[in-house]
Amino acid sequence: MPSLKGSIVLVTGANRGIGTYFVHDALARGAAKVYASARHPQDWDDERVVPLHLDVTDRESIASAVAAASDVTVLVNNAGASPPGSELLSAEDDDIRAVMETNFFGPVFLARAYAPFLAGRTGAAIVNVHSALSWYAVAGIYSASKAALWSATNSLRLELDPRGVHVVGVHVGWVDTSMAAAGPDEPKTAPADLVRIVHDALEADEYEVLADDTSRQVKVALSAPVDVLYPQLRATTP
Repeated sequence: MPSLKGSIVLVTGANRGIGTYFVHDALARGAAKVYASARHPQDWDDERVVPLHLDVTDRESIASAVAAASDVTVLVNNAGASPPGSELLSAEDDDIRAVMETNFFGPVFLARAYAPFLAGRTGAAIVNVHSALSWYAVAGIYSASKAALWSATNSLRLELDPRGVHVVGVHVGWVDTSMAAAGPDEPKTAPADLVRIVHDALEADEYEVLADDTSRQVKVALSAPVDVLYPQLRATTP
């Protein structure tokens, strides 16, 4: 069963938002070392934290990071991007590709790169941060990228389980970070609470985290007809 005590963790997108809480909570739970990765890694006032340059959209950067941090036992794929315009029909081609590179290809290629090192290690695990929007496609390319990651997480879980690597997928609605600042005026999950829930689930050997009411409600709604989940399809113009 995975445990953060004595673990060696790598967190992507560690400089801000949810990522910083993944770093601090892992240390609070006894992690021996945390690689805090980002495109422009910052200094941390803790000798247990190792700043690590990592651009998840760059294959050479991934290879360099894995070479420098091959002792990882827990990989947290947290880094994410949201485009300035979300609609698939109006978003710029480059924005669509950039979001897919960060939210889908980055976590998948990191998992592939780390799989040979994680296999057989005690407490080996991968955590992929999805979104409730991976099940609720109102955010265009962001929803599509997170849906793709959700599907990949399910596949990775099946492929890595025989190798002793536990894979956790995380679904959550709005989180109180800068990325959600322009979101709707509704309750948002505190990042510290989200990370606590995720780490509790990881250490309880759970496969999936439904971190809030939104994610639980949307998952249940998936069993309904499409036009129930998306009533706007049946809306009539007065």
